[in-house]
Amino acid sequence: MKIRMLTSFAGTDFTVSANEETERFTEAEAVRMIEAGYAVPVAAPKVERAVKTPAPEKRG
Repeated sequence: MKIRMLTSFAGTDFTVSANEETERFTEAEAVRMIEAGYAVPVAAPKVERAVKTPAPEKRG
């Protein structure tokens, strides 16, 4: 799960800064950080898909 950190903090083998987007943490850890107010989830960008329009019907 991709999250954006609201605060900076560090562990024994990592450092994250405020406003940094990361996928370093497990799903459970990310959810706990969101619930504690340390992070917010990052929404995946919507991908626009081209839609092929049908050819106009010819009569005649």
